[in-house]
Amino acid sequence: MPASYGGFETLVENLVEAPELEATVYCSGRHYKCRPAKIKGTELVYLPISANGPISVLYDILSILHALFRGHRRLLVLGTSGAVILPLVRLLFPSVQIITNIDGVEWKRDKWNCFAKSFLKFSEAIAVKYSSVVIADNAAIADYVKNYYHTDCETIAYGGDHAIVESDVTQMRADLASHKDYVFSVCRIEPENNVDLILASFAHTKLDLVFVGNWQSSLYGQELLELYSHYPNICLLDPIYELKFLAAYRKNCCAYVHGHSAGGTNPSLVEMMHFDKPIVAFDCVYNRSTMEDHGSFFSTLEDLNEIMQSEGVLPGGAELGIVARQRYTWDAVREMYFGLFDK
Repeated sequence: MPASYGGFETLVENLVEAPELEATVYCSGRHYKCRPAKIKGTELVYLPISANGPISVLYDILSILHALFRGHRRLLVLGTSGAVILPLVRLLFPSVQIITNIDGVEWKRDKWNCFAKSFLKFSEAIAVKYSSVVIADNAAIADYVKNYYHTDCETIAYGGDHAIVESDVTQMRADLASHKDYVFSVCRIEPENNVDLILASFAHTKLDLVFVGNWQSSLYGQELLELYSHYPNICLLDPIYELKFLAAYRKNCCAYVHGHSAGGTNPSLVEMMHFDKPIVAFDCVYNRSTMEDHGSFFSTLEDLNEIMQSEGVLPGGAELGIVARQRYTWDAVREMYFGLFDK
């Protein structure tokens, strides 16, 4: 905390809004130059290692052990990287309550090599077996856990209503602040998010695209930046973490394109649904479940070209907003999470 990377951080930042909560949150000391002892009344503990990449296994293990030896007996574990420690935790602290959000089916992601996939699959199995409660953020993942491990799984998605804030158009590019005919997208620049497919589609249209992402964080992103930054209708922006600036781009766009193909319920998709804009999403079971089949879906470059070049208003904006306000609010998410601990 504060959130500046992804969905789990945003989840934590909104869970601790509960005034009655007394909690400790573990943070990567390498990620923050400023390290306050508390935020929103919540104690922060900083570990001197990164929380991402292969070292995240050690990060999670140290966090769990530190929490246990400080007396905590109710743990919310986000992700399965450090699950290999859970059998030992169960042996030494048999009464501890472990609620684990397993994220998506991480071992199926294309970005991992064979060794990483095997380890992640093993960690997932350990997490499911030794957790008190398993949480999935998408009904499709809950079905996977039920069918694959024969274990019941709670389904709790993310809230998105925090994204509706007073926007600040002064931080938008001058040529976009009064322009409402562009399509918007925001994500981590990874192959599984189909960034290359989206950019290729817009490179051959007259439609304007504004795409926010961490282009410099990988060779994949750097190559796309080099290839597409010269197209006059494509605007590639660096990451934006201030919600009021991000909200300006979301409010002004005419549609949103979402390329995620793996993971589960994606926070950026849930957030965008609250803006009542048409959404064009990659056709996978996770996105269809999140959007309840409203909107438009593509699987190939040709699909996306056809959708974006079709005449008339894209479908789904109002319906997606209704779904978001019914299913994806932080009040409802907090109630479900803390209800599990109460049980």
